[in-house]
Amino acid sequence: MIGVQELRKGTTFVDDDGNLFVVLDYQHNKQGRGNATINIKARNLRTGANIQKNFQSGSRVQDVRLETQKVQYLYKDGDHFVFMDNETYEQPMLSAELLDEHAQWLTEGIVVELLTYEGKPIDVELPTTVDLEVVDTPPAYKGDTASGGGKPATLSTGAKVNVPYFIANGDKIRVDTRTGEYVTRV
Repeated sequence: MIGVQELRKGTTFVDDDGNLFVVLDYQHNKQGRGNATINIKARNLRTGANIQKNFQSGSRVQDVRLETQKVQYLYKDGDHFVFMDNETYEQPMLSAELLDEHAQWLTEGIVVELLTYEGKPIDVELPTTVDLEVVDTPPAYKGDTASGGGKPATLSTGAKVNVPYFIANGDKIRVDTRTGEYVTRV
């Protein structure tokens, strides 16, 4: 058991009803007299639903340790993403709603950490950056660089990011999977 003041982004816990959650956002609010409140935004790892939860300071929740294994992404089969463990050749599947925003960074052959709880796959942990190809972005015009801004680009996986003006269709770029921001041209 851990105190709710120890919940941070990425912490996994089980609530009183037995639901498994991962913390997405954490806020500690203390207003004058009385107890502080802890507000978190969490994702249910079994259903994929995002919720807001409030706790009184001093409350406790059951923390959970997830098992991890390296797997390789193979392909998408309808609403499910198929992975393969390179040691046992097992092929676990995760639904699109469980992967949520992680799905936009998956390319065939990428190696990720599969998180399991009680033997069931529940989520993946992506590498910090991925290299993807730009498939659609408007052309750059002379003088565009004066503002220092950027332009929208669609990547090979369907993800949309802002890129500098000098990026063209067909370029490979590196994207931070945590923030969804352009890092560099590869």
